[in-house]
Amino acid sequence: MEPAADASAQSTAERGRLLFHAGLCAGCHTAEDGAPLAGGRPIESPYGTFYASNITPDPEHGIGGWSDEDFVRALSEGVSPDGEHYYPAFPYTAFTKLTREDMLAIKAYIDDVEPVAQPNREHDLVWYADWRWPLGLWKALFFEPGTFQPVPERGDAWNRGAYLSEAAAHCAECHSPRNLFGAIIDDVRYAGADAGVEGGSTPNITPSKDQGIGSWTQDMLAFYLEIGMDPDGDFAGGAMAHVIDVGTGKLSAEDRDAIAEYILSLPPIER
Repeated sequence: MEPAADASAQSTAERGRLLFHAGLCAGCHTAEDGAPLAGGRPIESPYGTFYASNITPDPEHGIGGWSDEDFVRALSEGVSPDGEHYYPAFPYTAFTKLTREDMLAIKAYIDDVEPVAQPNREHDLVWYADWRWPLGLWKALFFEPGTFQPVPERGDAWNRGAYLSEAAAHCAECHSPRNLFGAIIDDVRYAGADAGVEGGSTPNITPSKDQGIGSWTQDMLAFYLEIGMDPDGDFAGGAMAHVIDVGTGKLSAEDRDAIAEYILSLPPIER
């Protein structure tokens, strides 16, 4: 291999590693005491329990047989290689904003994970959510595919933070209220959810002084994303502690700063 090609491969692998952590892939797809990325982790929701799938390179139970196009289609359109719609518990609604190059960098990283021959577990959902065919209608109403578009008048750091927050880390997916059909209510995006991830509520992370994190500085939020300690000296618990442990805590300081800059630039919202 030529040195230039080797450097390019290393660059792709490093980008894939960082985006893998930013996307919290291990957080959802690894069960407690389970093999990395072998699936089986329960995800509670108002519609029942979803069980994360095996995304190791195992060719039978994982994604080892997926082509690049299969992987890109799953992340950008929420469709399996067999043409089946995915439930939006898999946040393709955010991942669709990733560039194709970044999607394939994540795949390259996952392809080097140890394959695990663990079958996927069926979801345990209420009867009306157990049908997949209505998901096509749900997408027509609530899903807008497309790559993130930078805002030219904003700086590079802000756009990097917006890309990481909106596309990779999918912060709004947990921190936003949803309507009766499970879609994010855009007018109160990032304003917290009463029934959030794993059955618990999630806080308002807009810069509202009364209900959100408007009293936090950018350094405070970046530090919180690194080790989980808030300005009062308390530490994150539950799902957010897991997010920091497997996700934001593994990012670069520059990326955490960028996320903090973007989040604190959002309009303050109170509910």
